[in-house]
Amino acid sequence: MTTLGIIGAGNIGSQVARKAVEAGYDVVIGNSREPETLAALVAELGPNARAATALDVAAAADVAVVTVPLHAYQSIPVDALAGKIVLDTNNYYPQRDGSIAELDDESTTTAELLQAHLPGSRVVKAFNHIAAADITADARPAGSDSRRALVAASDSDEALEFARGLYDQFGFDTVALTPLAEGWRIQRDTPGYGAKASEAELRDLVAAAKRYRETV
Repeated sequence: MTTLGIIGAGNIGSQVARKAVEAGYDVVIGNSREPETLAALVAELGPNARAATALDVAAAADVAVVTVPLHAYQSIPVDALAGKIVLDTNNYYPQRDGSIAELDDESTTTAELLQAHLPGSRVVKAFNHIAAADITADARPAGSDSRRALVAASDSDEALEFARGLYDQFGFDTVALTPLAEGWRIQRDTPGYGAKASEAELRDLVAAAKRYRETV
């Protein structure tokens, strides 16, 4: 059974954990505090979930989800995630994260920052543009007329295929983007950010995205 490691147990991390257990994954989840602080969540998730430190989560994961505030991305374990697919849910909020010059001038993106920090991993931008509660509330079976789509962006075809499969298991269609740098098209304040859209609709919204510097 595949182990999904989740580094960050906030709103997004907790909802991803719920869907992952439902889909049949083993889940190891950690936060910036002690594993004991996640006792209630782990009890809710059931016997296929456990809490651990961030380093132990990274080591145990077959695939990891990084869902910490962006300013903390350099705390993510590097060696333990080498060779692994890593899903990045981060968004940039200067009022929370402080000013990051290369994001302010759009010379890079949040996922590319994490990829540079994790050079041996295959990073996928995922789950950054959906409200946490919608991860469970908006899930629909494949083929449903009302099925929502989500974006995944990566430099790795294998990582994109994993993300597509995970989205499908969770109840969503996929709009896949390459390379990873194209993840800017689904960052905050773009047309597709937060949109409850079908795959075709989301493709159009992603295509309509403009760089921040083009909108001021």
